[in-house]
Amino acid sequence: MADNLQEHLYQRIREGLLAGRFQPGERLKIRDLAAEWGTSPMPVRAALQRLVAEGALEGEPQRSVRVPPMTRERYEHIFQVRMGLEGLAVELATPRLSADDLAVLRDCVARMDQAIEERQITAYLDANSQFHLHLYSACGNPVLVRSIETLWLQIGPFFNRLFTGADLSLRLNDFHEDAFAAFANGDAKAARLAIEQDLQYFARFLLNLLDLEQRPR
Repeated sequence: MADNLQEHLYQRIREGLLAGRFQPGERLKIRDLAAEWGTSPMPVRAALQRLVAEGALEGEPQRSVRVPPMTRERYEHIFQVRMGLEGLAVELATPRLSADDLAVLRDCVARMDQAIEERQITAYLDANSQFHLHLYSACGNPVLVRSIETLWLQIGPFFNRLFTGADLSLRLNDFHEDAFAAFANGDAKAARLAIEQDLQYFARFLLNLLDLEQRPR
């Protein structure tokens, strides 16, 4: 029972990190989380320690952990690796996508369109993470998928600082639509190109934001 609870808490926090529901630099206090979830501190501590070991969180004094802050150098290092791994995953996944996979991906694209129209940032980011991670999971290489998810755990918290409602441009979904058209045609090269363009578009936006935040005042 304790192992099941720890796994449940681990997955809950992990999914929040992947979807960008935590802020960079945010402190996660064990006792506060335990009280919020109605459990003892021990399984919460164990779940957080697993995420510290994976590099998704940082240990701090006073029995708390925090989401690592993001710097330009750290983002660039993560981005360089993501481009290679995620591009490969897309190329491997495209010929393996089933009708059910395509239906999930089509639904994600539609939800992102709706979120952009309604200026719903959280809904956009949820659909965006599901689109990418579902796509990569079809690549047939669990080592590759795990490596990508480890990087997303580190970068996901920064996504929720990407936009205000006014920043939700229709162009944010253009590359997903191009990728989906390539999936439907079984064109792995075109699918990889579309996803790489999506990653590069986000990277330019993020790096500009980091430059503004880190500029001396």
